[in-house]
Amino acid sequence: MGETVYVGNAGVDGATNAGWLLGHFAPPGEIRHSTDVEVKWGVHPPGEARSRWATGEVRTTLLVLVEGCFRVELPDRTVRLAAPGDYVVWARGVDHSWFAERASVVLTVRWPSLPGYRADPPVLR
Repeated sequence: MGETVYVGNAGVDGATNAGWLLGHFAPPGEIRHSTDVEVKWGVHPPGEARSRWATGEVRTTLLVLVEGCFRVELPDRTVRLAAPGDYVVWARGVDHSWFAERASVVLTVRWPSLPGYRADPPVLR
């Protein structure tokens, strides 16, 4: 049986997997392995943007601003997260992109956790 408790640091652990801490990509048998949910600790320098829009999304997403100023682009509007704790949730099928207006830290939760979804590296604008 795998470990029943894991203690880590989001910045350290996320550095090896583009910020993702928990999900299908963690080794099977490890407590951080899950096909139900994914969790990411995203640290974004000012001006960083998603390299291209995410389309055909089949997961629901929650994005919470921890610090900074972060913009989420959706097909019908732009959501600006400016105060710690501001958040946005979007449903399956909603295309999206993002942009860090200032240095930002965001916590992202997606469900379910499905193999095969990997974004291109972010770019600085």
